[in-house]
Amino acid sequence: MLKLIVGLGNPGKEYENTRHNVGFMVIDSFFGENDFQKKFDGLVKIVSIGKEKVLVLKPQTFMNLSGNSIIKAVKYYDIALDDLLVIQDDMDLDFGTFKIKKNSSSGGHNGIKSIIGALGSESFARLKIGISHDIHHDTIHYVLGKFSKSELQLLEKNMVELHKIIETFINKSVDAAMQLANSR
Repeated sequence: MLKLIVGLGNPGKEYENTRHNVGFMVIDSFFGENDFQKKFDGLVKIVSIGKEKVLVLKPQTFMNLSGNSIIKAVKYYDIALDDLLVIQDDMDLDFGTFKIKKNSSSGGHNGIKSIIGALGSESFARLKIGISHDIHHDTIHYVLGKFSKSELQLLEKNMVELHKIIETFINKSVDAAMQLANSR
C-alpha cells in the first residue's frame, strides 16, 4: 500500500518562495529537496516514513494542470483516494493557519479544480495552508507574489506542526491528521 503526498506549485526559479508554491515548500521541508526524478509530468521520489512507503510528487505541469500529473501517479500505482494528501495554498485562511479538509469543492483554486476533474472525485484530503488575501492586489499577482521575510519566518515556525500532521496522515489516518490539524 502506497500513500501519495502531493505539494502544489509552479515549476521554475521565478516561482520559488511565492504564495502559490507553499505546497512545494512544505514538501521540500519535510522530505528534502534532493533525489527527485522526473516521472508523471512531475518530480517524484519514494520514501519510507515509519512502516509506510510514500510517493512524493511535485507536479511540473503548472498549477492549472496539476490533475494531469496526479492522475498518472494514481493510476500507475493504483492509489486509493483515501491515501492521497494534497498540500495547497488557501487564500480564505488567515496567514499562519492551516487545516485539513476532505470531500470538499475546489473553493476556486485552479489546481484543485484540475485535480477534481482528473480524478472525477472530491474524495481526497487537502492540507490547506493559509496565505490570506490582500484586497489591494488582484488574485493572480497576489498568489504569484513572494512571501515577505516575516511571512517566511512564520511559515518556518509552522513547519514543525505541518510535519507532525503529514506524519500522522502517513502513519495513522486522514482522520487522525485532520483532528491534529483542525484542533489548533
